[in-house]
Amino acid sequence: MSILDSLPDEPQEDPSPESPTPRNHWLDKEQQLTPPQLKADAPLRMVETAFLASTASLIWFINFYFPLGPVLRIFFPVPIALVYLRWGKRAAWMAALTSGLLLTVLMGPARSLLFVMPYGFMGVLLGATWYRRVPWIVSITLGTLLGTLGVFFRLWLLSVLSGEDLWIYVITQVTEFIEWVFLKLSLLASPSVFLIQVGAIALIVLNNFIYLFVVHLAASFLFDRLGNPIPRPPRWVQVLMDYEG
Repeated sequence: MSILDSLPDEPQEDPSPESPTPRNHWLDKEQQLTPPQLKADAPLRMVETAFLASTASLIWFINFYFPLGPVLRIFFPVPIALVYLRWGKRAAWMAALTSGLLLTVLMGPARSLLFVMPYGFMGVLLGATWYRRVPWIVSITLGTLLGTLGVFFRLWLLSVLSGEDLWIYVITQVTEFIEWVFLKLSLLASPSVFLIQVGAIALIVLNNFIYLFVVHLAASFLFDRLGNPIPRPPRWVQVLMDYEG
């Protein structure tokens, strides 16, 4: 008997599934984290996200150079919200970022910022609230707050770029409106500066509230037909619109 014959045999790997090797163990964990169906949907998710991001940019681009009134403005945040409903939060943020980058190339960084804040963020916000099925009053209120911040951001950015305080222009317009109201009501007192400031903010908030309500109506009709319905409108809206929910 040789010395080699007296040595113990090398330990054999147990091929049974009860004792997998470390490499197979990590492969199994990876497969659990990225199931095959998610891998199969990745190209579709990427294509839809890019398509809807470019759609949002194109709507803003057309409305900027060929304004069609409030028609196109209603759909500014809608494509990004649809991305959230179909593919989740990460895809929606990527769509908002892609829209901003595309508009930066087409129109410059300043006008790109005017889209991203508030409409890019608003699309993500509305998608998140609709995905979680919150009532309309909650999503409209949150969108109104974001839209109001967007108006002040727009005034600040344009004031910096133009070198003029555009808030004074807004105050002038509101002052004329309040004076007209006082005249119609036969009030001899002139509005105070505080009243004018409050009136300006109130008009901005009211305008954004109405805008978000119209966006919800448009998204409700559109997304139902696309197979991604948003929460049902309040009962009085369903009665008013003869809504089939």
